[in-house]
Amino acid sequence: MSKKWQITVPGSTANLGPGFDSIGLSLSLYLTLTVSLQDKWEIIHVSQGYPSEFNIEDHLIYKIANETAARFNKQMPPCRIEMKSELPFARGLGSSASAIVAGIEVANLACNLNLSLQDRCNISSQIEGHPDNATASVLGGLTISSMDEQGNVDTIHITDLDASFVVFIPDVELKTSEARGVLPNTFERHYAVLASSSANMLAASLVAKDYVRIGRYMEADLFHEPFRSQLIPQYFEIVQKAKEHGAYGTALSGAGPTMISMVPTSIGNQFVHQMESLFPSHKIILTKADHTGVRVTEVPV
Repeated sequence: MSKKWQITVPGSTANLGPGFDSIGLSLSLYLTLTVSLQDKWEIIHVSQGYPSEFNIEDHLIYKIANETAARFNKQMPPCRIEMKSELPFARGLGSSASAIVAGIEVANLACNLNLSLQDRCNISSQIEGHPDNATASVLGGLTISSMDEQGNVDTIHITDLDASFVVFIPDVELKTSEARGVLPNTFERHYAVLASSSANMLAASLVAKDYVRIGRYMEADLFHEPFRSQLIPQYFEIVQKAKEHGAYGTALSGAGPTMISMVPTSIGNQFVHQMESLFPSHKIILTKADHTGVRVTEVPV
């Protein structure tokens, strides 16, 4: 009997300031695939901003599905995939990580791999190279993670943050490779201690749900934001105005160029209206943490 599945993967933000390559937060902005088996591969983009013509062999979901099947010595069967995304490409909202997680799930379903959540976290983080976005998209909620040299991911998972999030999306792309290119290769010891102490305090504040401190340490990064800020439209103005209008804190979303503010849920809509008037060149979206992570439903055929 033929089968059809819907795979839903939340986008994500990474770092939240100094949690570089280790802290991720899933967001209620989604990549959705409708997948069925057929005789030949077909991937159809149904969202604006994604190309209508491309080589199927170059598509990230195709490549990840086949790579995942090969890891388990399986032959990936051809699929028809309709892809809908609320995640703009190269904006720092985990579009690549969500596609990787989705591709793994396509192989998991089509090849009956029976992957565990730990398997999904490990494989997606190994492919990404770090566990921040990928683990958040797999598990949902907030994740504080590390990955050892063998590619095993260890995660503290938090699912009940009492806050909303506002993303500021500029009309420019910023590839992660470009954003990483401006980072120094080494830090002096004193600087590294200061940077890691901010990361430690951010993680501790998130676990303690101390929102005032979370906001303070979101804005205390020394690992990447001082170097990337020059690439980000209106970086300093957004940080300042968001704070003036009630945000706990504001940081780059991943490598940028999107920025993200954590705000009290009670002021979310008002905050968005205020920011829209101040930053009309940005698309400003109120969202919240997704607490489910990747999910699959079987679609009647």
